[in-house]
Amino acid sequence: MNIEEILSKLDGVKKQGDGWIAKCPAHDDKEPSLSITTKGDKVLLHCFAGCSQEDVLKAVGLETGPGLTLEEYARAKRLPVDFLESNRVTERKFYGKPAVRIAYYDDMGREAKPRYRVSMTGKARFFWAKGAKAIAYGLWRLKVAKEAGYIVVVEGESDCHTLWYHDVPALGIPGASLWRSEYADYLEGLRVYVWQEPDKGGKQFVADVCASLSDALVIQPDKYKDVSDYHVAGEDVAAVLSLLMEAATPYKEIRFKAQQKRAQEAETKAKALLNCPNILEEFGGLCRELNLVGEEKSAKLLYLAITSRVLDRPISVIVKGPSSAGKSYLVDVVLQTFPQEAYYSLSSMSEKALIYSDESFVNRILVIYEAAGIENEFTIYILRSLLSEGRIEYLTVEKTSNGLEPKEIIKPGPTGAIVTTTRTRIEREMETRMFEVTVSDTREQTKGVLHSLAQQANLNMEGPDLTTWHELQRWISLAGERQVVIPYANALADLSLPTAVRLRRDFNAILHLIKTHAILHQKQRKVVSGHIIADLKDYRAIYDLVSDLVNEGAKVKVNQTIREVVDAVYLLHDPQDPDDGHVTVKQVANELDLDTTAARRRIHVALSEGYIINQETRKYQPFRLVPGEDLPEDEEVLPTPEQLEERLKGDF
Repeated sequence: MNIEEILSKLDGVKKQGDGWIAKCPAHDDKEPSLSITTKGDKVLLHCFAGCSQEDVLKAVGLETGPGLTLEEYARAKRLPVDFLESNRVTERKFYGKPAVRIAYYDDMGREAKPRYRVSMTGKARFFWAKGAKAIAYGLWRLKVAKEAGYIVVVEGESDCHTLWYHDVPALGIPGASLWRSEYADYLEGLRVYVWQEPDKGGKQFVADVCASLSDALVIQPDKYKDVSDYHVAGEDVAAVLSLLMEAATPYKEIRFKAQQKRAQEAETKAKALLNCPNILEEFGGLCRELNLVGEEKSAKLLYLAITSRVLDRPISVIVKGPSSAGKSYLVDVVLQTFPQEAYYSLSSMSEKALIYSDESFVNRILVIYEAAGIENEFTIYILRSLLSEGRIEYLTVEKTSNGLEPKEIIKPGPTGAIVTTTRTRIEREMETRMFEVTVSDTREQTKGVLHSLAQQANLNMEGPDLTTWHELQRWISLAGERQVVIPYANALADLSLPTAVRLRRDFNAILHLIKTHAILHQKQRKVVSGHIIADLKDYRAIYDLVSDLVNEGAKVKVNQTIREVVDAVYLLHDPQDPDDGHVTVKQVANELDLDTTAARRRIHVALSEGYIINQETRKYQPFRLVPGEDLPEDEEVLPTPEQLEERLKGDF
């Protein structure tokens, strides 16, 4: 067993010196009394309350039992000992007891850390050697598969041993959840069969493998669970396998039938929402039930953005606000209404995490809590590529038997992003690819949040059932139409004010929001030849959400909170007193009835736009604020729904 396996099963684990302490699972431990240390490949456990190491292991289900000899394993699997030894399966001592040592080698023939089998039954049958990294089993025999032109992918090592014994090329995955997408590269050019064991884990195993091997054929056994069972029962494995392989079903066909069935179930469960004429209004009510205070418009925009994942260019949103203002809570409330497969969330990541992640980003939204964790130049470049180009293409090198060779890693999209940040500005090119919403930091908003928290504490009730909302999104992903025609797109373009270059990007995002709203309401829209025909209702819904955001992005309108800051500086500034006529942050805060943190944040935004100027040039000194550039006259980039409707009279 290795240290990671043991630590994962203990409670209250804390690092202490060269080891760890934890609550002992073998007795009612109130305070950590179990010491865990390592010595070479051994893990040493000592309970200061007197529990034995065996008691501790048994309590967490890791007792090793009497051990397992190679002869016992060979007898159980009906395989010759010399055959197993020829495939690097040997007997070793493991914690003083016999164990079957299963040697692992990479595709270049280099020995990796082994795995030990200590029992034929029970949960704790296998243990990796310390420092082992799980890899596919049988990589060193791929040459045999290349010569045969096919391979059978199975769970675990024993099925590999049985198949090899019958001269069938096989690759073993040491655990149903341990398939890695890069293993598909090893099988390029082969006809791949995947053995599906008749249980939930077997179905998931096939789904994981075939996610990167979509042309694979699935073997579904008719009598026994796995190949070893057929062999042990005395069946003619070669003949049985020949019949099963002939009857193997293409995974694409299995997936299509499963999706059809799942889509029908989702449509039935989501019927009430699918027939709702205004889903966003229903969503607003749901947000109030989920105790979201005062951010309904932002929540609706986020809901549309995440729903847009099904399009070729999903919408991205950046949520700004000071610490503790509720950015994460806002995002979390919206995410609750989506199934987990719709998004992938993380709070920080290394610069190459997106490249090497096993997660699929296809038609998903990437949720990044706190943008400060992604602000190195390379990470921003990778994320920007994923959002703009719809894919990541990364060229690296890897060691092979022929030395270093180039390898291209491709992570396909399309993908959108939801990013939260406490900063007033992030990297410019990232910002221009996103709609920006700012959570409210007013005293009134804070008061509303406090009352909501008090109400939650008193009611102590379970939240609303979100199943219908999840099933709505699943139906859209599985069976809903995604192609949308906007008959009034040209009229909308004619009526829009071409004030800034970034409008070229924003206008496309607006069209995608219209499409997303139409997709949500497709049961109430005309559908012609698989294309949803967008209604004026779709424009009316998104106009209310993004009109001000578009105006502010195009610099033809200033956010009301920033305008108030600028007006306050103009009001407080005394131009007749050039020496002491500057304005302080505290003065602005008092004038606007804000705390200084909220005032300072708004001042930073106004400074970045040049609407006010800080005359203090020394670092870490209080601001000395004076008026800057004149505020722009308010203009409207987008036509109102009424203006668009008037233009379309007789045409739509």
